[in-house]
Amino acid sequence: MSNLDKLNKVFTEVFEVEKNQLGSDFSIDNVDNWDSVTQLSLVSDIEDEFDIMIDSDDILDFKSYDAAKVIIAKYEVNLKD
Repeated sequence: MSNLDKLNKVFTEVFEVEKNQLGSDFSIDNVDNWDSVTQLSLVSDIEDEFDIMIDSDDILDFKSYDAAKVIIAKYEVNLKD
């Protein structure tokens, strides 16, 4: 399973959505159940999945699917297939 597949799996499980719903418009502004609790759950699951520790500034910036990809790339997680 690629790292991108792993990321997609975390998002689909946390938000209870289908993979095809993930994209550039999947964000805190457009997802009804994206709140602070869900955001922390998302970050925690991503940290567990990729064995990384995301710093607090990055956690605050975790507000979209695209932002998540940029942020975890900073932690040397290659999301290219």
